[in-house]
Amino acid sequence: MIRLSLALFAAPTLLLSLAAPAMAQRADRATPGWVRVRLETADGPIVLALDHKHAPLTTDNFLRYVDDGRFNGVSFYRTARNKRAPQFGFIQAGIRTDARRFLDMIPHESTRKTGIKHLDMTISMARKGPPGSANGNFFITLGAMPSMDWSPRDPGYAAFGRVVGGQATVRRILAEPTGQAMKGTLMLVPVRVNRAVRMDGVAKPTGRPRPWLIERRTEG
Repeated sequence: MIRLSLALFAAPTLLLSLAAPAMAQRADRATPGWVRVRLETADGPIVLALDHKHAPLTTDNFLRYVDDGRFNGVSFYRTARNKRAPQFGFIQAGIRTDARRFLDMIPHESTRKTGIKHLDMTISMARKGPPGSANGNFFITLGAMPSMDWSPRDPGYAAFGRVVGGQATVRRILAEPTGQAMKGTLMLVPVRVNRAVRMDGVAKPTGRPRPWLIERRTEG
């Protein structure tokens, strides 16, 4: 879970000035040190470039969920918009509290360690507890959010890549209607992730049980 306050959002002018990271990675080609993943959502595709060189633990964790199919059928369930500038905010997705899909919690790779800042279209790990409690939930930022970075007073969140394709899909998800739950950020109709696919390298499934698939076959 990510804390929510206006402190998460930089002023719109600052967001615009900090919004664009270096455009070295692209959706249509592999980049050394990076691994692309395509999320096929009900609102359209999103292509991620994960920075394995600088955030190897966090990237490997995300890829385990992808390679095992643990993100297939989950959803984007939270959209937090800046009240003053609703085109900025973040969207959150993942396994939520589904213990059937859960793997292990991972060490916290802070932005101080990795150098990966929360800029526009950054993917980062969500967590409900202290650093080191992240597992299968993540979020994508729209606009720069320096308050999510490490500081002497706050460990921040573990950013580990960026959106390189499907930015329009991310913006559509941010605009989805929300209700009153979770301070008005819980989506009324979650956006399903039909499939998550690794685009680079060889898949490395964990071999661990996938009970949600067994239950589905039993129900059928």
